[in-house]
Parts: sequence; C-alpha cells; structure tokens
Amino acid sequence: MADNKVYIFDTTLRDGEQVPGCKLNTTEKIELALQLETLGVDIIEAGFPISSPGDFSSVEEISKIIKNATVCGLTRAVQKDIEVAAEALKYAKRPRIHTGIGTSDIHIKGKFNSTREDILERAKQCVKWAKNFVDDVEFYAEDAGRTDNDYLAKVVEAVIAAGATVVNIPDTTGYCLPSQYGAKMKFLINNVPNIDKAILSCHCHNDLGLATANSIEGVINGARQIECTINGLGERAGNTSLEEVVMVLKQHEQELGFYTKVNSKMLNPMSRLVSDTMRMPVQPNKAIVGANAFSHSSGIHQDGFLKSAITYEIIDPVDVGADTSKIVLTARSGRSALAFRLKNLGYDFNRNDVDALYEKFLQVADHKKEVQDADLKELAQQHLVEA
Repeated sequence: MADNKVYIFDTTLRDGEQVPGCKLNTTEKIELALQLETLGVDIIEAGFPISSPGDFSSVEEISKIIKNATVCGLTRAVQKDIEVAAEALKYAKRPRIHTGIGTSDIHIKGKFNSTREDILERAKQCVKWAKNFVDDVEFYAEDAGRTDNDYLAKVVEAVIAAGATVVNIPDTTGYCLPSQYGAKMKFLINNVPNIDKAILSCHCHNDLGLATANSIEGVINGARQIECTINGLGERAGNTSLEEVVMVLKQHEQELGFYTKVNSKMLNPMSRLVSDTMRMPVQPNKAIVGANAFSHSSGIHQDGFLKSAITYEIIDPVDVGADTSKIVLTARSGRSALAFRLKNLGYDFNRNDVDALYEKFLQVADHKKEVQDADLKELAQQHLVEA
C-alpha cells in the first residue's frame, strides 16, 4: 500500500506567505511549523533562504526544531541560492533543497531570453549543485502547465538522471483543465524512462478555481505528492488548499485507494491558527473550514438534515475538528428547524404551539438576516403568556 500514500508538501510558510499582508516573522513561522508537523504533513517548505536574512533565519530555526517532517528551502537555479539554502538547512534532520527553472516557451523566451537547450543544461546543473549538499533534491519545472509535453519529458528525464528525487510539475498560472493536467502527468509516467527513480509532485495555483481538482487528477494519473497551503493561501488567487485535497482523498479512499497521514481532526484548529497568525480571514463558504461549511439555513435542507445528517452532510464536522453542525434560522427556514432550536433552548412545544409560533417567527425573520436565540426566547415567552 506504500505506493498509494500521497505525500503532503505544505508551503504555507513560503508560497502562502506571498499573500500581501501575510508576512510572518521567525517566531510565527516556528509556531506554525510545529503545528504543521503535529498535523502530519510530510514536508514543510520553510522559506526562500536567500531572499532575506529573516527568511534565512526562519529556515535555520525551523530546521533545528522539526524532528519528523522534511524541512525544505526554495532556490532558483543559481549556485549562490543553493549554497545559502544548504547553509540554512544544515541543522535539519531531513533536509530538502527545492530548486528549478521555468520550462515553458513563454518563460524561456519572455523571462530568460534563452533557448530550450540552454534551459535543459541549467536544469541539470542546479540539481547537481544541490546534490552536493543534500540527498533529497526536488526540481520544479516552473510553468509546466504550459510546457510542451515532449520537452517537459526530456527535462524530467535529465534532472532525475542528475539526482532529483522529486520532480514538481507546477501549473504555475492555474491555466490547466483537470483533464489536461492529468494527461500531462500520465504522459510523463509513460514517456520518461527513469520515472520510477523519482516522485512526481503537483503544485497547482487557483487562478481558475481548479487547483484542488487539478491536484487530485494529477494523483490519479501518477503523482504522489501534493504541494498545498492551509486555507488555500498563496500567490494571486492562491494555491491548492491542504484541507480540501486531504478530505477529497479521505472521502474517496475506497474508490481511489489513496491516503495521507494528515490528522483531519486538526484541520479546523489549524485553519484558525493560520488565519489569526497571518491576519487573513477565511471566507465563510470555504470548503471544510469556512464558518458556513456545516451550516444549514434552507427549510428543505434543515428538515432533511434533522431527520438524517447524511442527507446534506458528507463529512461529520467532528472528523475535521469543526465545533458542530449549525441550524441557522432565516426566512427560508421551516417548522422543524424552529422546533429544533426552541427545544435546544429548553422549550418543549407541541405541534400546534410551533404552528402558532412559526407565523410570528416569519414576521421577525423577514426583517432580520438571521433570527438569534434572544429573538426566539422573546417569541416563546410571549407565546406562553398568551397561552
């Protein structure tokens, strides 16, 4: 079953931190890194060491305290970057250098003013430099989503031959459709002769809202690592959301056969910690960890849920560390939801009572976005007096 494990590579501290306003200091990074290790992620990308003295210090300090997870530092395909990353990672029990270069013609010509042949040589060289310092080297083919598959296969084969243990196939701009991204992974599995010597990794951005779907499709077609962030934080529209891919794989474990070692019961507490530390609110309708992820306000949904939770919830809130399911009372709510909330407040009304209360409830609900417990108590007390 080892082949069915999907490694979770968390880049909240590196790619997630690139969100404007989300800069972390070393103390904050250490706190989050310790919690990510407890969560069960396999690899923590702690930062980009050459980018600033602060980031170097963060990677170095995280390397000292993390015992089980791999600690990773990002570099460009530049010798000095790699030397600095190696220095920052020297205390790590399981160090990884993550190096690479753009491989799409758009990047080769527009960013590097170079040629495919030159980029291929630079790709091999950066892996060789990194291999001088660590055994575990990950190569990223930036903008692989828009890279010609035949050329990409040639690059992947070359960097594995140079010593890469993981090859990252990023959909850097979030451009690919799931079918395209999956087909790209499958092409590499079938056309790179030494592909069995390395793990393929998904690193998908969310510009078209497809990051999670693309990552899952990548795994189905041969990738065994997903690069993701808590709450889907990241450059522009964000990265693949850790909590989403973990729960997709868990919910569909029987059909897909894949698993991770992430403790799903920590997902909501981890989400809140990252949100508070990075000062970035989570949208209420965010899958798995949003405030409304387990809230029901429509009367039809509420009635079904109260009869059997599985009618409208495919995940037990307890399994992802959420407090509980919520019955939210609005003008769309029905009698069963009203009776449920009143009973929770200690009122045991019969059906006739609920019918009478419901008409008054609707009058309140039409003037408020949400009917609160204080409103219900006032309605209940008034009904008891009138009765």
